[in-house]
Amino acid sequence: MILPVILAGGSGTRLWPLSRELYPKQLISLLNEKSMLQNTLLRLQGMENLLDPLVTCNEENRFMTAEHLKNISVNSSSIVLEPVGRNTAPAIAVSAILALERHRDPVLLVLPADHVITDTASFQETVKRGHDHAEAGGLVTFGIVPQSAETGYGYIRKGESLSGEPGVYKIERFVEKPCLKDAQHYAASGDYCWNSGMFMFKASTVISEIEAHAPDIVRYCRKAVEKGKEDMDFFRLDLESFEKAPSDSIDYKVMEKTTGGVMIACDIGWNDLGSFDALWQTGRQDEKRNVIKGDVLAEDVTDSYINSQNRLVAAVGLDGYVIVETKDAVLVAARDRVGNVKGLVEKLRKNQRPEAVTHSRVYRPWGAYETVDTSERFQVKRLSVNPGARLSLQKHYHRAEHWTVVSGTAFITRGEETMLLKEDQSTYIPLGVKHRLENPGRIPLELIEVQSGAYLGEDDIVRYEDVYGRKEDQEEST
Repeated sequence: MILPVILAGGSGTRLWPLSRELYPKQLISLLNEKSMLQNTLLRLQGMENLLDPLVTCNEENRFMTAEHLKNISVNSSSIVLEPVGRNTAPAIAVSAILALERHRDPVLLVLPADHVITDTASFQETVKRGHDHAEAGGLVTFGIVPQSAETGYGYIRKGESLSGEPGVYKIERFVEKPCLKDAQHYAASGDYCWNSGMFMFKASTVISEIEAHAPDIVRYCRKAVEKGKEDMDFFRLDLESFEKAPSDSIDYKVMEKTTGGVMIACDIGWNDLGSFDALWQTGRQDEKRNVIKGDVLAEDVTDSYINSQNRLVAAVGLDGYVIVETKDAVLVAARDRVGNVKGLVEKLRKNQRPEAVTHSRVYRPWGAYETVDTSERFQVKRLSVNPGARLSLQKHYHRAEHWTVVSGTAFITRGEETMLLKEDQSTYIPLGVKHRLENPGRIPLELIEVQSGAYLGEDDIVRYEDVYGRKEDQEEST
């Protein structure tokens, strides 16, 4: 049996401002109406001998990850919550440990949740080929036949051909992201493939290999699983144990050192969409080689990527540029310099700018909210509550709230009383009064919330009851 392991814990900072820490690349739609995570899971449809996937993600994105699976009717064997980021080796170690506990030593198919693969049939055929080598004890990685000299990817040098099977090689060595001259040589030689970051191996095999080369990772990951807890649809790893696991990639800790590495060269229409230049390359280009999304007016613009999320973007006389507009930020960059976007995000974090972490629309397990206006003593938000969802029973020490229903139906608890509000009806929640908002209907509840008070920080909340298992210091507001 094959257990898909979907790595969905990244932050995708190179695609800021589209991708942010609390709404990263794998959860947004970049090429079609589905998210990257959903596309990763959907391309497995029709394959035989597949177990329900195991998905790893971070604590903050757990409910959105679960919602994305639910929306495409995919059941997971587990959604594993990583309390801190520790790279791919610990994530895979945890997955293998859980797989051995719950199944009979399955073959793990490890897939990042944020890649594009346009040739699904070839991908599935490649996985079938990899399965046989993984069952035989090999540590399989999928090398992508280079289509160009790319400096943004790592490379793998082919070793000797294995068992006369075309396209299957021992791994001679891994190569870090090269300079342009070396990348041109690698692509022209035919001796190298791009490193895709996709793997196949038996759970017992990869645990043995990690233990041989990085025993601390296995030791602390075992403790993190042993002390972990089931939490609704999630498995929560123990923080104290998991944060002690060294943070390393499976490439560096295992694949570069093992003698059992196998590479299958493939051409499956792969791209990791690691930059806006990659989005330009994979997008639908017009006659001037522009990729245009949203409300854009372009005059004398060539070889550019322009994405407008909310308003008109007008551009004149540009060649090779990236312009990305969101509600709270605009990025303008030369297309050949978009690799520096990650550095911009680091500056935003250093300056404690919220734009580094979240969009103006903030997602919660019950729905989402968006700040419409704010000043020193008031703040206006628009709340959207999913059908059947409800917020925690809570109170605030420093602010009062006024709720007005825009559409749908709201069931409200205010102190000892309850009420049902419909469109255009409103209520007032005084400071210090316990309250709760619920959507008992079958359509989303849209509501305007006006906050007023001396302090409007998101951490002014005391929770008394919460169906999502959150504490006062988790997912601060509402």
